[in-house]
Amino acid sequence: MVDQNVLAALFGFAIFYGFLIFRKAGGTRKSCLPEETAATTVIDGGECRSKDGGGEYFDVIIVGAGVAGAALAHTLGKDGRRVRVIERDLTEPDRIVGELLQPGGYLKLIELGLEDCVEQIDSQRVFGYALFKDGKSTRLSYPLEKFHSEISGRSFHNGRFIQRMREKAASLPNVQLEQGTVASLLEDEGTIRGVQYKTKSAEDLKAYAPLTIVCDGCFSNLRRSLCNPKMSA
Repeated sequence: MVDQNVLAALFGFAIFYGFLIFRKAGGTRKSCLPEETAATTVIDGGECRSKDGGGEYFDVIIVGAGVAGAALAHTLGKDGRRVRVIERDLTEPDRIVGELLQPGGYLKLIELGLEDCVEQIDSQRVFGYALFKDGKSTRLSYPLEKFHSEISGRSFHNGRFIQRMREKAASLPNVQLEQGTVASLLEDEGTIRGVQYKTKSAEDLKAYAPLTIVCDGCFSNLRRSLCNPKMSA
């Protein structure tokens, strides 16, 4: 179940990692390549371009196209950023998770211009909860009296919702969504320059950007290279 602050929380998660990597990148767009290959870089109006075609260049690279990654790509794309999104599997997810979006989450979708992502996916409006015990029942309604009649919770198939968000992001001309597996972050002396990844056709490629945001879920294979949290049982 998705609580009413899920989208804000996921955005915070993505931006948190982005902030960490941006700090690693020195908060600048003036260098995209490692020191030893800087001679192959041309700075043109703040954009990094390669003389030898050794990789593509973007304003932002996003690893992962789930709820957080797709929503972030759409938001940055609307802001005019050139965004490359690399997702391990672009087929529709088929698992039981996040089937209920609370009214607060729907309000966040409206704020982001993504409210139509709950359309055309057989979503159902939800107005509260029903409790049943020992042959008795009661209802708990959402306090929606002060909101427009369209505001409510939404119940849907999570995979269809994610696909709609991906389609919304990819509809922007400056957002490129690609299926691939990121093998590693391209790093030079603590500064992240981009990613190395394998495409769906098994081609090894590199992509560079001043800012790389990792939001590839709880099973991320990149998290250990970004932080080493101490976990206790």
